[in-house]
Amino acid sequence: MAARNPGVEFDESWFQNVNINLAAVKRRADTLGTRRTVKKQWQAAWLLRAVTCIDLTTLAGDDTPANVSRLCFKARQPIREDLLKAMDMLDKGITVGAVCVYANRVSDCAAVLKKSNAKQIPIASVATGFPTGQVPLKTRLEEIGIAVADGASEIDIVINRHYALTGNWKGIYEEVKLMREACGEAHMKTILATGELGSMVNVYKASMVCMMAGADFIKTSTGKEGVNATFPVALVMVRAIREYHQRTSFKVGFKPAGGIRTAKDSCTWLSMMKEELGDDWTKPNLFRIGASSLLGDIERQIFHYVTGHYAAAHELSMA
Repeated sequence: MAARNPGVEFDESWFQNVNINLAAVKRRADTLGTRRTVKKQWQAAWLLRAVTCIDLTTLAGDDTPANVSRLCFKARQPIREDLLKAMDMLDKGITVGAVCVYANRVSDCAAVLKKSNAKQIPIASVATGFPTGQVPLKTRLEEIGIAVADGASEIDIVINRHYALTGNWKGIYEEVKLMREACGEAHMKTILATGELGSMVNVYKASMVCMMAGADFIKTSTGKEGVNATFPVALVMVRAIREYHQRTSFKVGFKPAGGIRTAKDSCTWLSMMKEELGDDWTKPNLFRIGASSLLGDIERQIFHYVTGHYAAAHELSMA
């Protein structure tokens, strides 16, 4: 992770009179998905970079120690060794950015990663009543403490959408600041649940308030909303990150989550980050992609690059 964002004092003047030109945002977003993508070895390089930025995720009601174990082994070796060897990348330590699970499964992840000598892979835990946040603040803070104690080094928290929808930005600031304190040394990713915020203005305000409160990352979605990561929302969020950096010099990361499934999608997201924020935000310390099925498609594309044909179902392990 990048150097921590310590946050700043709450100052509503930073966002009080913000206006969003929705038509301009949509025009800019429309240019992202229609461009001709990079090809051949350049595409392969971008795809390997995307692998290192994935928060490999399982957030299902039927998660067990067994499927969490499989997730951790895939995180440790996300791309087949022979494919990496053919690309002269076998010794580069390619792993995913983190594994992301419910707090109840953090200890399972820690045990598997320790046993497989992969303790360098961060464990991210969702917390604070994910995905809705509809539990008392005391319980939300306790859940963070439990996840950290069990081995989580990154915590994905959810904000209070009621406060956002009623304009109680100071309330969000105070809650997120308490959550940051509960995280201790663990880095905090703040989920805005943008599909439930009602407007782009609220997306911008929520982004800025959470960064003021000390968020190390801001994240689009839980993946459980009807609308998850979209490019118009992302543009509003990354430009809030840009403005916060210009005001404070603190770098805050960005994580889109939900609905990102194809290798082409991952390249488009990386290109957006490069154009909007620069090269630093194309690396896992400042950019993550929350996904469960994306890795499988990236590995298929890399298999095609190395072999010249697409893999049969039995030739690649399940992500």
